[in-house]
Order: sequence, then structure tokens, then C-alpha cells
Amino acid sequence: MGGQHLMTRALSNDLRERVVVAIAAGESCRTVAARFGIAVSSAVKWSQRYRASGAVAPGKMGGHRKRVLEPHRAFIVERINQTPHLSLHRLKDELDARGIKV
Repeated sequence: MGGQHLMTRALSNDLRERVVVAIAAGESCRTVAARFGIAVSSAVKWSQRYRASGAVAPGKMGGHRKRVLEPHRAFIVERINQTPHLSLHRLKDELDARGIKV
């Protein structure tokens, strides 16, 4: 039960590196997770991220991206209603023509 709290807070890159190194050295994700007191899913995810990108640091947390299309919602809904088979690429082209960069 004690490991549950670890998932909600950011963990140090030092811990991530030790986990990734142990897995790269041939230990199983399950064994490494138990030793470091983290979730097996975290060990798997960190190992995969390291193999894919060479980095152990997490990406940006949260979705704080500005909602670029929100002011154009009415236009988008109208176009989809007018043309139910409208493709995403075509809609993107139409928005682009209006000066809206997506």
C-alpha cells in the first residue's frame, strides 16, 4: 500500500537512472521495481522511454497547451454539420486558408 503515493509525486531523475541501468543490466522490471519501491509500470515506462529517446527525464506533465481552436468552434461545428464526410485534412486546409494555424 505504501507504494501508491509514489505514483502521484514526481520522482528524481537519479532514481529513474538507477532503475534504467538495473534493467539495462539484465534485471527484470518486476525485480527492479520491488527493490526501488516503485510500480512495475513505472519501471517498464522509464526503460522504454530510455530505449526510445536516450533520456530518463519525464516529458512535460499536464496539458497546459493553449486551446488554439476554441475561438473557431462555431465555424468548425458548422463545417462538420454541413459536410459530414469532411476529412480532418480538408478541415485543416480550410482553417489554414482562414489564417488559423493548427
